[in-house]
Amino acid sequence: MKKAIKLKKINIDKIYKLPKKVAFCKTCVISNQRPKIDFDEKGICAACRYFEYKKTISFKKREEELKKILDKNRSKNSSYDCVVPSSGGKDSAYVAHELKTKYGMNPLTVTWSPLVYTEIGFKNLIGFNKAGFDVILGMMRGDTTRRLCRDATIEMGDPFQPFIYGQALFPMKIAAEYGIKLVFVGENAQAEYGGPKSSWNKSHISISEYEKFWFSNYAVKYWLNKGYSLQELQMIDTSNLKKFSNVKKYFYGYFRNWSNHSNYYYAKKYTNFQPNPERTEGTFTKYSSIDDKLDTFHHWFSLLKFGISRCTANASREVREGFRTRKEAVSLVKRYDSEFPKKYFKDFLEYTNLTKEEFFTIADSWRNKKLWKKTNNKWKLTTKII
Repeated sequence: MKKAIKLKKINIDKIYKLPKKVAFCKTCVISNQRPKIDFDEKGICAACRYFEYKKTISFKKREEELKKILDKNRSKNSSYDCVVPSSGGKDSAYVAHELKTKYGMNPLTVTWSPLVYTEIGFKNLIGFNKAGFDVILGMMRGDTTRRLCRDATIEMGDPFQPFIYGQALFPMKIAAEYGIKLVFVGENAQAEYGGPKSSWNKSHISISEYEKFWFSNYAVKYWLNKGYSLQELQMIDTSNLKKFSNVKKYFYGYFRNWSNHSNYYYAKKYTNFQPNPERTEGTFTKYSSIDDKLDTFHHWFSLLKFGISRCTANASREVREGFRTRKEAVSLVKRYDSEFPKKYFKDFLEYTNLTKEEFFTIADSWRNKKLWKKTNNKWKLTTKII
């Protein structure tokens, strides 16, 4: 018998500590409703300020810093000496390939399986493997993952949370099991996407810091209190922190002038990466986060909660990197940001065992009423980028 859905009363602003007054960055198109983003007194977001700051960084000096770390840990035999979480996507493929070919490291790449693979996503993973990389593919038991996806949709307004747990935690577990001390991920999201200045020069992060910043009240132990067993969640369990004390998760973007565009061309040239033949729903890009059919719903729920979605993030990034003007970005946001991800909607309902009516009831419970108004039985954003 199907379990009845119990919805709680939700206060988005309180949960995410959002400003009461909505404001958009005067340089890019991001909103102050994005959780954990800072705006200065001139109305410029911290992400844009960070990109200005990056121009003052000596990446030559940071490369020397990287070389010292690698020289200290480089394998003298055939053993692995670093872990790179990689789906075969453009960013992680770039990191793994450069560590191997430029610096002589022997990376073990670790993939946390998407909830529902896209054809292009799996094709890129195979292409990456053929480019010369050992890959460990982690898949948590399917019944648990599906249930967690459904429950996270209800409890968190984020169906993608099971993937986020595994993406962050599983590579750390593999590194600990293999006795590897280095894990290299891509960019420092706190710095690159609007976190405080204190994060701008962080080269690495501990697993306890990561859980506190990214998972906050929804760390894995939250689900243990919701009836999940440790056995079910053992692939993402990090409760024994002593086991991970010797493992450091470095941001490769700290040592490089990180660029999504550059990474795309690099991965396409060296690791068989291919973009989607069509743009991703909710945005204009064809090469970012294209592995999972359910990923688009993570961004659509962001639209409900914060009034901004994937196109806002992609367009803002391109403005910061100098590939678009703000005017162009505004036009893209107006065109794509509120698009509903209908292509894989049927797959989503089947995966989560939700009816269409249940899905929209849950969605409306997470809709921020400060940002949305219902007129003629249709929801419309009350605050839009100008």
